[in-house]
Amino acid sequence: MENGNEGLFISFEGNDGSGKTTQIRLLSQWFESCGREVVHLREPGGTFIGEKIRDLLLDNENKGMEPVTEMLLYAASRAQLMRSVILPALAGNAVVICDRFVDSSYAYQGFGRQLGLEVVRAANEKAIDGHMPNLTFFLDLDADTSMARRQASGMATDRLENEEMAFHRRAHDGYRMLCDTSGERIKRIAVLEGDRQRTPEDVAAEIRAHVIGWQKNEPGFNSNSARGG
Repeated sequence: MENGNEGLFISFEGNDGSGKTTQIRLLSQWFESCGREVVHLREPGGTFIGEKIRDLLLDNENKGMEPVTEMLLYAASRAQLMRSVILPALAGNAVVICDRFVDSSYAYQGFGRQLGLEVVRAANEKAIDGHMPNLTFFLDLDADTSMARRQASGMATDRLENEEMAFHRRAHDGYRMLCDTSGERIKRIAVLEGDRQRTPEDVAAEIRAHVIGWQKNEPGFNSNSARGG
């Protein structure tokens, strides 16, 4: 396993409004039905300190935040989450499912803020200390559609969501580039089929198939893994 632990570390990525929350819930329910302990997390946040950093990052009053400040705050929240929650959970054989991880920084700060991938990687090197998700699911929905859905939901929008559309488009393009350069780790999951919205159950079935396939090809994965379809 890439992280060297017995647990399974999965992250979900994508523009806001792409359906991450629903898919995390469905995958968690499947793992739990197979008898696995599931730890749900979100970034930024997931810890007492991380949630305070989240408030700083997403507060609309902080519109003057510099891109480098933003990048470092995300890395700080991630470092706290990794050491105090993720690694202990993996060591305890749990399935950790995280709503966003370091790929979000690559997409939003590296591409969206145009800081560059190498700058963001360097800032996060110590934060993640070499620990990457075993699997990452990128829910691919174009930025214009995803933001239109978010706004139509009537939910309040935060500082990042209120950025200009060019920012969100660059982040989406960044995600697609990461899919092309991340080997087998990142699985691109189309949210639309042509102009038709795929059902949550259809998307969830594709995600489960990837998990099952990964388990079959991972010789070090323990026998208590979730199995079946």
